[in-house]
Amino acid sequence: MAALDAAIHPVSSENTMLYFVIRRTAFAAVLLLVISAFTFWIFSALPADPAALTCGKNCRPEVIEANRERLGYDRPILEQYGSYMKGIFAGRDYGEEGASIHCSAPSLGYSYDRHECVTTLIAKTLPVTASLAFGAFVLWMAIGIGLGTMAALKRGRWPDRLATGFSVIGVSLPTFFLGLIFTMVFIIWTGLLPFPQYAGITENPGKWFSSLILPWFVLAIVSAATYVRMTRNGMLEVMNEEFVRLGIAKGLPRRRLIVKYVMRAALIPIVTIAGLDFAFLLGGALVTESIFNLPGLGKLTLAAVVNSDLPILVATTLVAAVFIVVANAIVDVLYGYLDPRVRVK
Repeated sequence: MAALDAAIHPVSSENTMLYFVIRRTAFAAVLLLVISAFTFWIFSALPADPAALTCGKNCRPEVIEANRERLGYDRPILEQYGSYMKGIFAGRDYGEEGASIHCSAPSLGYSYDRHECVTTLIAKTLPVTASLAFGAFVLWMAIGIGLGTMAALKRGRWPDRLATGFSVIGVSLPTFFLGLIFTMVFIIWTGLLPFPQYAGITENPGKWFSSLILPWFVLAIVSAATYVRMTRNGMLEVMNEEFVRLGIAKGLPRRRLIVKYVMRAALIPIVTIAGLDFAFLLGGALVTESIFNLPGLGKLTLAAVVNSDLPILVATTLVAAVFIVVANAIVDVLYGYLDPRVRVK
């Protein structure tokens, strides 16, 4: 048993994990700073004039120029970026003195198209996207890992063929197509579910669940298809390793060998991909939210693209980047916990 554990968990110093976490956290903070600067510069270089977007189509040039000065768009880009970052930590006032609008920290801008602080808009839409992301994530991990494990343990038999067929079908179906099919079958034809009208879980739990059940399964089926193949191939590869044969030779119970050693080793690459997929989903499931009329972050971003609402576009891009970078850091820490060799590297 000691030999088997040693094969999987090489000896490392007790402080290695702490240093690894500190190093990854510092790298994530620097990366977020770079992304924020690059994102702000990209959107400032767009041909759309944010000052012109603050008034109607018939706005006079002198009014546009006055808005540009009032909003600070005439200042150098570095000064604008500094004011933006200061607003994130200390809040910011938008408009002229005496008629300004204050957006509390973290201030991600002010939408003159919607006449509301961008942080407030994100606070309204993020719970919808988070509800969609968490539910879909739990479903696709349960389906993907469950079917993949069954396919690996029953290799060449009907459960393996069933899981492989599900994987092929799931990968072949785009999200929008599957969403429309589910809508037609379960809402229009059979009437088993009402058309989604989102309500917060604290307001109406039943309505919250019924509005998300179909989007959960749409995202879960499409995403789980990839995890079925990854789990199956990963487990088959690990089961051919020498330490597994050593465990069998020593009489280790099959269930314990599979759960404690084979699955732990096989799940390392799956944890990496799952964390990033979840972060992308938190950044806004644009297609799914649009199909099922969910007022989430993806739908907010789509409306901002249509209306050229640059403050919202900058903010949603930064929010999505934060989710991805933080998830990547968490995945790296989990990776280091599952495989101690990564900490040393």
